[in-house]
Amino acid sequence: MTTLVLVVVGVLLVALVAAFLLRRRFLLSGLGAVTMWLRAPDAGRWGLGVAWYSGDTLLWYRALSLSVRPNQRLCRGEFQVEARRRPDEGDLALPAESVVLTCRTGVGPQELAMDPSTVTGFLSWIESAPPVDR
Repeated sequence: MTTLVLVVVGVLLVALVAAFLLRRRFLLSGLGAVTMWLRAPDAGRWGLGVAWYSGDTLLWYRALSLSVRPNQRLCRGEFQVEARRRPDEGDLALPAESVVLTCRTGVGPQELAMDPSTVTGFLSWIESAPPVDR
C-alpha cells in the first residue's frame, strides 16, 4: 500500500512539473511575448512574468504559476511612462542591465522592468496607441 501511494505521488509530481514547463513554453513561444518584471511601487517584491501584446492590451502572466489566465491586464491607452532608470540596490531581483519604467496605468502606478532591447518595442507599442479623448 505504501509503495502504491509513493508511486501515485511521484506520478502527480511529474505531471505537475510537466504542466508548469509546458505552460511556460507556450507563453514564451507566442508572437509578441517578452519576459517582463512587474511590481506596484508600494510592493517590495518584483514579480517575474511573461507579457503578451494583445491588440490594445498588455497581458502579464506570472512565471511561477500554473494559471492560464493573465495576472494583469494593462490597457495601452491608459499607459503613461513617467520615468526611466537603471536598477538600484533595492532591485536585487533584476538583472543589472535591465531598464525600469515607472508608469501610470488604469489600475494605478506600476513599475515595469525589462531588457534594453525590449524597451524600444514596448515604448513604440505605447506611442502607437490611437488618441484618447479626455
